[in-house]
Amino acid sequence: MDEFEKVKSIVVKRLSGLDPNLTYHCLDHTLDVVKQSERIAGEEHVNDCRDLFLLKVAALYHDTGFLDTYAAHEMKSCEIFLTDAENFDLTTEEKSVITNLIMATQIPQLPATLLEKIICDADLDYLGRDDFFSIGDNLRKEFLRYNIVENNEQWEQMQIKFLQNHQYHTESSQKLREPHKQLNFAQL
Repeated sequence: MDEFEKVKSIVVKRLSGLDPNLTYHCLDHTLDVVKQSERIAGEEHVNDCRDLFLLKVAALYHDTGFLDTYAAHEMKSCEIFLTDAENFDLTTEEKSVITNLIMATQIPQLPATLLEKIICDADLDYLGRDDFFSIGDNLRKEFLRYNIVENNEQWEQMQIKFLQNHQYHTESSQKLREPHKQLNFAQL
C-alpha cells in the first residue's frame, strides 16, 4: 500500500463516523474533492508528485472537522490532520502546506498559492457541473437539518447569493466549469 492509500484508508475509516444528516459533507463529497483536485492539478500542470500528494491529503482531510463540529470545521480538520500526521512521513513544512490548503477551503475562499486555488476549485467543482441540482439538494437538506436555513425559500436566496459571489480560481476551472455554472445560475 503506497503512502496515499495508507492515509486514505485512515480517513475513510474516520469518515464512516460522520452524522448521517450530513447529506452533503459526506464521504462522497470528500472523495469527489480528491478526484477533482487530481484532475485540476493535471490541467494546471502540477507535475511534482510530492505537491500532488500533499494536495490529495489535504482534500481527504478538508472536511474531517465535521466529525466534531459544524461551525469553523476547517480548524478542527487541521487538528485532526495534525494528530494523524504523527503517523505519516511528513516534514514540518509539508504539514504546514496541508493545513494551509485545508484552511483555504473556508468560505469566503481566499487562496494564495496554486495548490490552494486547486483545492478551492475542487471543493466547489459541482457548481459548474450537470449534477449541480442533485448535489445542491443534498446541501439543502443538510442546511435545513442543521438550521442553517429555515425553509426552502431562504435556501434558494442563499444559493443565488452564493453563486453570484463565487468565482473559480484556476484557469482550467474558469474555462471548464464557469460557463456551466452560469447556466445553472440562470436556471435558479
